[in-house]
Formats: sequence, C-alpha cells, structure tokens
Amino acid sequence: MKLDLTNVSGVIFDLDGTLVESVLDFSQMRREIGCPASEDILTFIDNLPDETSRSSAHQVILDHEMADAENAKWLPAGKSMVDAVIRADLPVAIVTRNCKQATALKISNNQIPISTVLTRECAPAKPDPTALLMIAGQWQIAPAHILYVGDYIYDQQAAENAGMQWLLV
Repeated sequence: MKLDLTNVSGVIFDLDGTLVESVLDFSQMRREIGCPASEDILTFIDNLPDETSRSSAHQVILDHEMADAENAKWLPAGKSMVDAVIRADLPVAIVTRNCKQATALKISNNQIPISTVLTRECAPAKPDPTALLMIAGQWQIAPAHILYVGDYIYDQQAAENAGMQWLLV
C-alpha cells in the first residue's frame, strides 16, 4: 500500500489489522461476557452494574488480547507504511483500543519502531478523538495536518471527530 504523505506533518496508526495481524474473536468475547452484538464491547463493560462484573469482563478481554498478542506478526503493508513515514522523517505514533500489556507485547515481538503509543488505558477508546488530539497537542501539529491510518469504522470516526485526515486500509 502506497501512503500519500502530501500535506501531512505526522502519522498515527491503529495497531490491530493495520500494522499487525489480529485473530481476536469478538463474537466469542461477546458471548463470554454477555455483550449483545449491536453494542460496543468496551462501552458494554463500562456500563456493567458493579465492579466485580466489570473486572471479570475486563479479564476475559485481557486473556483474549494476550493470547492474540503472542502470535501477532507485522502485516507487510503495515511495515511498508511505517517505513515510508520514517523515511519521510515525520513523527509517528500508535493509537489502539488494545490494552497496554498486549500492545507492548505486539510492539516488542515485532520490533515496531514507534515509541509514542496510546492504549485504552491512556484515553477514552476510539471513536472518541481524545487520544488523537493528545498526540496532536504533544507534537504541536494542527489535527488537519495529521493522517490517521486504520482498518475499522472506529478509526475513520475517531479521525473525523479529531478533524484529521484518514485512510482505511
């Protein structure tokens, strides 16, 4: 995949399905925690009635994410896009709905050369734009000059909510 960096001053990537492969079975996770197919899984967990239920559901998600992280490999298109951004000497970051532990394992196992990483523990999960705007502020770059690259509708929505350019892969 060729990345058009015209009028782009920084690039933020999603992780799963964009930079690395993911075989997370969201249907199975939903069944295990009782989340309806029509609801966002993280929002569903946040709205559970008590801390014990929330903690148990988060553990189910963590177990799935860590198992997925063990085997996640670079996607060739993802590696190519990151290499292009690095060659262009632009700031680069990752914003993911993943947890810190699984994200760190995927980055470490694949030697992904990106140090600015925000997970769902750092800011509200996408499509909320907070994490993207935090990075724009850190870089001191207007959101309109940042490209967000992802693979899911939440990535597009987060970029639009932040006023950023976006690319779905």
